[in-house]
Amino acid sequence: MNLKVLEDNYEIKIYDPSQKSLWDSFVKDSKNATFLFYRDFMDYHSDRFTDHSLLIYKNEKLVAVLPANISNSELHSHQGLSYGGLVLGNKSTFEETFQVFKSLLIFLNEMGIEVLKLKLLPKIYHQLPSDEIDYLLFLVKASLTRRDITSCNFHEKPLKITSSNRLRGIKKGVKNELKVSEEINFKSFWKEVLEPNLRQIHNQKPVHSLEEIELLQSHFPDNIKQFNVFRNDEIVAGATIFETDTVAHAQYISANEIGRQTGGLDFLFNYLLQHFSHKKYFDFGISNEAQGMKVNKGLLHWKESFGGRSIVHDFYEIKTENHHFLNDIFI
Repeated sequence: MNLKVLEDNYEIKIYDPSQKSLWDSFVKDSKNATFLFYRDFMDYHSDRFTDHSLLIYKNEKLVAVLPANISNSELHSHQGLSYGGLVLGNKSTFEETFQVFKSLLIFLNEMGIEVLKLKLLPKIYHQLPSDEIDYLLFLVKASLTRRDITSCNFHEKPLKITSSNRLRGIKKGVKNELKVSEEINFKSFWKEVLEPNLRQIHNQKPVHSLEEIELLQSHFPDNIKQFNVFRNDEIVAGATIFETDTVAHAQYISANEIGRQTGGLDFLFNYLLQHFSHKKYFDFGISNEAQGMKVNKGLLHWKESFGGRSIVHDFYEIKTENHHFLNDIFI
């Protein structure tokens, strides 16, 4: 089913690659999206997911998009992205968002998709207030299936670093004459620090391979940045930053043994917090494991000792048949 015409002049189309420029233009002018929603970011791992992204129109004008993939009888906020949800235009009102969401659930239900799984965009990434979906999820009795906490620094009211451990680590970095450099080459960090560290400590690989992060950075050079720490011209630590309009997010953080001994990460993040002080938020990322049910206490403490404080990242499950709960809500 490629097209479904609904009541009130709303219609929904399944994304086709021929609509790439239309999709990207809408994302660019939306009130709750980041560069992760551009097709060049979404499609780099198209072989891993069955894309089922949707475009929602009113009177033939695009008013919302949903980055998504399909699995069995479930539609997911795209599982290759850190966050998702309905992407809305800058001028979108509550009533329009209500109609979009209701039409979406009806459309999915008639297609035989029984469940919609949404992982919402954390509010720090919104360009304008955009909590309409939160309220509509309440109306359709959506289930909160997971909640992570992510640590953020709020730069309009920054907290000073008072932790003796952090201050000691920063001084250690100065004493060891560490240097921070913004790089365009990701290879040294990936091959000499990140991959060996993840393999040794967690027996894991980065979500992005070296080739994938290089490809993404070539598409988004203003958004994906690499900062490395050197001691005597030898890399000892680094962080990969995903930069959006409102947030600098630490996507990858890692140090080798020398970096840990010389205060590499403390030194680096003291630098990064100052470097990105023009952003509203600095996002250290989540500290959860076990689908949000456990918190890595040591990791959380390290982020909070830099002034990070917690916000939530929510995951919801909606039965599409529950669209009827949206009937007659206006008085």
